[in-house]
Amino acid sequence: MLFSGKAIVVKLAYRYGVDAETLLALRMIMAAPFFAVALWWTSRGAPRLAARDHALLVLIGLLGYYLASYLDFLGLRTVSAALERLILYLSPTLVLLISALALRKPVTRFDLAALLLAYGGIVLALWHDVRLAAEGVGLGAALVFASAACYAGYLVIAGELVRRVGAIRLTAYAMCVASLGVCAQFAALRPLSALAQPPPVLWLSLLNAVLCTVLPVFATMMAVARIGAGPAAVAGMVGPVATIALGYACTARD
Repeated sequence: MLFSGKAIVVKLAYRYGVDAETLLALRMIMAAPFFAVALWWTSRGAPRLAARDHALLVLIGLLGYYLASYLDFLGLRTVSAALERLILYLSPTLVLLISALALRKPVTRFDLAALLLAYGGIVLALWHDVRLAAEGVGLGAALVFASAACYAGYLVIAGELVRRVGAIRLTAYAMCVASLGVCAQFAALRPLSALAQPPPVLWLSLLNAVLCTVLPVFATMMAVARIGAGPAAVAGMVGPVATIALGYACTARD
């Protein structure tokens, strides 16, 4: 549910004319100190990581929270928050598919029933968006789907690493890598002065960083450590309902 608030916060921030690169940079700059402290704390006295583990952690950091987040932010410029969240929840299918094919993990009837129910909502939301805002919806939806695919890869790889590395340590490491990637992209594309945004954008970015990033990413990886990547992804399908409710509340307030 905390993840679901991200789309609403981003859509609200876009009203002030901020671009995706700057908004993503503000989010990660504000979130990075939390992850840096968590990485330092969990690394004290912990076993040293092998070179392969370092490489995989860098990979999932760039894949799951740099590339996936950037593609998602780009897609949100042209699709509704509800549609964005519903497309992102195609990732459980991708997680289950990758797990079944590559890791030989079984797919249960409960998993399939949950997926079918979620996809009914995706069809309804897509039809709504195509009728009301046809221009750019196709490209935006494709960007969000690419984001979902990146996040699915992140969950599968992380699911194999988390028991060895630890949920908090893995998440903190990956998010520090993602933060560096986001900042490097911002430095290459935008001047430093672009970070000087109106106060509402800064407050929204802080909300996005703490409530919609730091807390849910730690919670997600702790869930993966306990029940596995597939079940965690399926359980997270409560997100689209939360996004639709939040979007309705914001619209009603306006």
